[in-house]
Amino acid sequence: MGHYVPHTDAEIEQMLAFVGLSSLDELFAMVPTALRLSGGLDMGDGLSEYDAMAEMERLADANDSSLICFAGGGAYDHDIPSVVRRLSGRTEFVTSYTPYQPEVAQGVLQALFEYQTLVSRLAGLPVANASLYDGASACVEAVNLTVAASGKKGVLLSRGVQPNWRAVMRTMAAGTGHELIDVPLRDGVTDWSAAYGAGDVGTVMVQYPNYLGCLEDVSAARSLADSLDAKLVVVSDPVSSGLLHTPGSLGADVVVGEGQPFGTPLSLGGPYLGLFACKLEDVRRLPGRLVGETVDADGSRAYVTTLRTREQDIRREKASSNVCTNQTLIAVTAAIHLSWLGTSGLRELALRCARGTRYAHEGLLRIDGVEAFAPALTLREFAVRTKVPAETIVERMAAEGFLAGITLDDEYGAGLLVAVTEKRTKAQIDRYVEAFEKVVR
Repeated sequence: MGHYVPHTDAEIEQMLAFVGLSSLDELFAMVPTALRLSGGLDMGDGLSEYDAMAEMERLADANDSSLICFAGGGAYDHDIPSVVRRLSGRTEFVTSYTPYQPEVAQGVLQALFEYQTLVSRLAGLPVANASLYDGASACVEAVNLTVAASGKKGVLLSRGVQPNWRAVMRTMAAGTGHELIDVPLRDGVTDWSAAYGAGDVGTVMVQYPNYLGCLEDVSAARSLADSLDAKLVVVSDPVSSGLLHTPGSLGADVVVGEGQPFGTPLSLGGPYLGLFACKLEDVRRLPGRLVGETVDADGSRAYVTTLRTREQDIRREKASSNVCTNQTLIAVTAAIHLSWLGTSGLRELALRCARGTRYAHEGLLRIDGVEAFAPALTLREFAVRTKVPAETIVERMAAEGFLAGITLDDEYGAGLLVAVTEKRTKAQIDRYVEAFEKVVR
């Protein structure tokens, strides 16, 4: 498939004239007739871009040995549409720098403003910043903001939050003096009853859906936060907003997350994109940058950096953040992807993930020796327990052509975390289940 922006007729004529030809047929005349495709490809009508691309890749890469990815846990193998790659790769985005001078950076500032608007809608909160480094740094900054706002250093932290992100928060807490208090899981979701009676707590943090893919009861976390006069931070999967209520509508004060699913490849772990949104009352503590809309001297619409954390420098030890930059290119890429999807596209993306997840989950549970990890509902990720160690399954499944998932450590109990995105076809899931049954025997 060609690029999103095709060659115009004038460009084609100019190219042919340069090489001394009169038509495209002449250009390909050296290809033997027996090797040319006649009658078009045997593909169904009305295929989506990804389905068409998947079939082309299947034909072209029949001998490819790359693994089909069923791993997630915070980074996912999502489709990146051609239009997203094409537009985000434009020179004016790739080579842009910090927009200190708004008079020469209106394009980038507007793109970031649109990104903030989209993140605000996903989060269900009125204010979003111009991005952070990744999901982990967004979690750290959420704790910084809520501790500063509440004046209390205690943080009730659900073990359903991505474990690597929790590790980063603990590392930062060693310097800030924040007290992180783990709240255990029961049946796959946070057991908030174990947290009642906690002391000087100003922050409650939960992930929705959580690390195991289970849908948490955010209202229960909200009730606990209210009883403690604390702020509620929800670590949200942005894809889930296509089907679920936004975290803000469920009572979140701050919403953070990882924006990698929108236009960013896995790339061996980064760079990624930290999402951050909050209520208007906390805007002065917002980390990073905030791009705003205004008018210039002539009354025309204009965009400026309204706030940035460097303005907190003069507050020294009272500053709630010292993040000085953002992920402009990746944020712009996410904005392009979300704009391309639109509301209905995001819903279809989330629905396709949910349907694939349910189909894969039901298929694995039909295998002897495979059990559900938890009874809670899931969206696009789930965990299973098997009699065979998860590490062994991952190793054996790689030989079958699959990245089987992520092994769970003792904190959760031995098991395998499996993710299904919209890229996973029914045929791939069927093959995955068939291979899984083979290796667990």
